[in-house]
Amino acid sequence: MHASLDFGYPWWLSYGHLALAASAGAVILLGFWRKWSKWLLLVLGVFALWAASVFLMVRFGVNIDSVAALPTESFLRAGTGKVLDLGAGTGRSTIMVLTSRPKATVVALDLFGASFDQHFGHAHTPEEILEGNLRVAGVEQRATIVKGDMRKLPFENASFDGIITCYAIDHLGRDGIKESLAESYRVLKPGGEFLMMIINGRDPWLRYAFGPLLAHGGFRGQEWWAERVKESGLQVVESGTVRASFYLVGRR
Repeated sequence: MHASLDFGYPWWLSYGHLALAASAGAVILLGFWRKWSKWLLLVLGVFALWAASVFLMVRFGVNIDSVAALPTESFLRAGTGKVLDLGAGTGRSTIMVLTSRPKATVVALDLFGASFDQHFGHAHTPEEILEGNLRVAGVEQRATIVKGDMRKLPFENASFDGIITCYAIDHLGRDGIKESLAESYRVLKPGGEFLMMIINGRDPWLRYAFGPLLAHGGFRGQEWWAERVKESGLQVVESGTVRASFYLVGRR
């Protein structure tokens, strides 16, 4: 069902290391032909092995082109409710919720502005990409797309049973993060749940694969984010790590 999903991530995230490994392999062959130093060939060989190993881990371990799995079963455990996806992008997190919680509905919110274009390109409008992925996943009937700012949500108080934000809120500055979390508290119903997933800049696997390239919000740790969530009025009820990321579950 998901073979035609296109989340629009840049090619280098999925295939960049394969290109590096192939290039290094070609240079090694040239080096053998030109009888280069064995030490230089050894260094090139180590680089090629590193690049190839990262490609295999990225492609078959993380696989950002596939539907993500909920990092915890505790979020929206009842399986029903109205969920807001802050910074929905091309829909990977929206589809994650709708496939994991088949009786829930999701409002997919994004500004769909310059930041979207920087990450996902200009071939189609942001809404077209999101709508197409929702149709391919067969969940378009349970999703609504809204253009809006996560720092000033266009919704009434206590409108949602759950809120998610995946790899989005960490693109904001400190003030923007504070505003977005305060707005999340406002539009959550009492007892509503908040799930946040953040790229883990301290993750050893991520450092091995990409160094600092994917650290959206710098190298703020899980403790820093937990404090920001608590400051908004939400209670942190669960936290943990998944590959290259960490997550927090809050409750109003």
